[in-house]
Amino acid sequence: MKSFFLGFKQRFSKECFAILRLAGPIVVAQLTITGMSFVDTIMAGSVSPTDLAAVAVAASFFNPIILLLQGILMAVTPLVAFQIGARQAHKGGIIFRQALIISMVLAALAWVILWFAPKVFNLMDVEPQLVGLTKQYLYFVSFGLPAFALYQVLRGVNEACSNIKAIMIIGIIGLAINIPVNYIFINGLFGLPKLGGAGCGVATAMVNWFMAIAMLVYALRSNTLKPLNLFERHNGIDWSIVSRIFKLGLPIGGAIFFEVTLFSMIALLLSPLGADIVAAHQIALNFTSMVFMLPLSIGIALTIRVGNYMGEKSHDKAQISAYSGLILSIIATLFIASATILFRHNIIAWYTENATVAAIAAPLFLLAATYQLSDSLQVCCAGALRGYQDTRFILIVTLISFWPIGLGVGSLLTFTDTLTAEPMGVQGFWIAIVLALSACAVGLFWRLVWASNNPDKLHLINKQA
Repeated sequence: MKSFFLGFKQRFSKECFAILRLAGPIVVAQLTITGMSFVDTIMAGSVSPTDLAAVAVAASFFNPIILLLQGILMAVTPLVAFQIGARQAHKGGIIFRQALIISMVLAALAWVILWFAPKVFNLMDVEPQLVGLTKQYLYFVSFGLPAFALYQVLRGVNEACSNIKAIMIIGIIGLAINIPVNYIFINGLFGLPKLGGAGCGVATAMVNWFMAIAMLVYALRSNTLKPLNLFERHNGIDWSIVSRIFKLGLPIGGAIFFEVTLFSMIALLLSPLGADIVAAHQIALNFTSMVFMLPLSIGIALTIRVGNYMGEKSHDKAQISAYSGLILSIIATLFIASATILFRHNIIAWYTENATVAAIAAPLFLLAATYQLSDSLQVCCAGALRGYQDTRFILIVTLISFWPIGLGVGSLLTFTDTLTAEPMGVQGFWIAIVLALSACAVGLFWRLVWASNNPDKLHLINKQA
């Protein structure tokens, strides 16, 4: 018995270090992505409130579309990781080529949607200058969609090969390029037209093309990726693989979409309560989104590790990897949540000097610290389940948690006295977020326990689907 626990402890320690080695570069890569959005917000805001609003409104159209696209293509990582674990890396190349076709079709559909999305302004009483800048931004940024799709497929392949440093380095360079290109097109330097906030759309499209081309050049030259034979002669569409990508990817994209729309809708529903409340909500949300990158990165690392082990048919190792990631995430989140509580006033001061906004934001940070543990658990469970190629359950749990509980209960708490003595205002939505993420965490943890204990049954279910 003693030798058993000693062996388990050694395997657990080894797996924790392996996850951390993967998660470290992923955190940096994820922060470069959020950093680009942060740079766009700051630089557009320096021009005028209208330019800042245009970028924000455009993002409300753009982000759900590209995150749905990204979610579908995230199926590449567990599928290729499985083939690598099974010592059939060349099949990963076949998956890559099929995913490439899918990515271009999805990019074309996203392009069409973005072109027609601004038609919704015809139904709204919106300032003409804001409408014009928003349309310009969406027009410019749409030219980067094919590059964004290509990059996501190549990123998925590199993640499956645990080749994260290339993603990190290209992301850092992309962020560095984004800043001067933003400045040039916002202010119209070197004889170029002065585009204001819409110039951020040009910069985003250009950075997407740089990152896609850089990743493509790397893939062509990388020794790590050679066993996959990524660029062998293409033999046309393999509908069985295309079907598998969509069966795995659509639930991932849908789950991300439900979560994104929850927070987008909350911001929209809070707008009648006043600018100070919306600002306080955005401050708390922005900070929690930044610290969320750590558990998110552990979740991505779990997709890779569990996917590899499932390909090897090392089910015990897959289970140890999943639980190791959860424990790491809990430990990290406890530190982050404690820091959020202790230093919340200092953190709020980074964002605003407005005393009213700061006073509203302070209790929201306490609620934010509460939901960080649930958020961490649910994203890591989801990451491990993707490694098990079990994504439909994620979609169901996410839908029930985020919309009926998050939006439904949140609206009742915020605006009515149905559940409380009087409407709670903005805190009502944040309490609902805590409830929604807790429900999601419980549901996904239960599924992960079942999946890790019944991998053969799960494989049979996935095969029959």
